[in-house]
Amino acid sequence: MMKIIGAIGDAHSMTENEVDSFLERKLNLQLATIDEMGDPNIQPIWFEYDPDKKKLFVMTPKASKKAQNIRRQSKIYFSIDDESFPYKGVKGKGEVVILEDPEKIMHIVEKINLKYLGTLDHPLAKMLIDNTREGIETVLEITPKFFSTWDFGKT
Repeated sequence: MMKIIGAIGDAHSMTENEVDSFLERKLNLQLATIDEMGDPNIQPIWFEYDPDKKKLFVMTPKASKKAQNIRRQSKIYFSIDDESFPYKGVKGKGEVVILEDPEKIMHIVEKINLKYLGTLDHPLAKMLIDNTREGIETVLEITPKFFSTWDFGKT
């Protein structure tokens, strides 16, 4: 069971099932890392959520700024929100492990592409899958410490 706290009080907090359902949606995850100067770096990124493991997965090139930052500091912050009213979202702090074995991450890369592009035949999906095979693309496995949630559809 994941620790869930209300970002603006318990009246607008989501349940664990509501969080699981929300994280299945096609939204961007805002990933915050810390750069070599100690400054925050925030990137919007596609993600996949595993409700059984309570983990978030994102893909990024091995040489990306976020991957470089995570190699130095594995603690991150994330936020996923729906900009349509009634506003709702999930944010939290987590630890990241970089997964690089193409055979072990290919199924995650395919899931992410299917979620956001609807097909693996899209040119972008083909490029990302080829990059994964070649070891260019990695997957970041985020283990959240908690979910801080809000849902303005609740009164």
